[in-house]
Amino acid sequence: MRFTQDQSSNVNVIRGYGPGELRINDQMYASSVIVAASSIRSEPAVADVADLAAEHVTRVLEFEPELVLVGTGRRQVFPSAAFGAQFLKAGIGFEVMDTGAACRTFNVLVSEHRRVVALLIV
Repeated sequence: MRFTQDQSSNVNVIRGYGPGELRINDQMYASSVIVAASSIRSEPAVADVADLAAEHVTRVLEFEPELVLVGTGRRQVFPSAAFGAQFLKAGIGFEVMDTGAACRTFNVLVSEHRRVVALLIV
């Protein structure tokens, strides 16, 4: 699926996604990423939900989100309850969906100036 980029701001916009790739702004990513409004961090060690660990929670929390989206690839697969509980204990919203839905949701929320962070598995 393709998206268009809003040229009027310096906010990260997910322009497209597909099996094995993400396009954020004009950059292609072939591995999983953590993306916030103004930052992107590559996470090549995360190939599927089973790879998610406490260290990834710490990396996401560095962006001080109010909401965390986890895109789990082509299908929605829930991470361990302990993984999501760490966000909920911190008072941060936590949603799990397939990567396509997470990309679309991220774009909407970031356009509303929400402090959203997405961990997207390709």
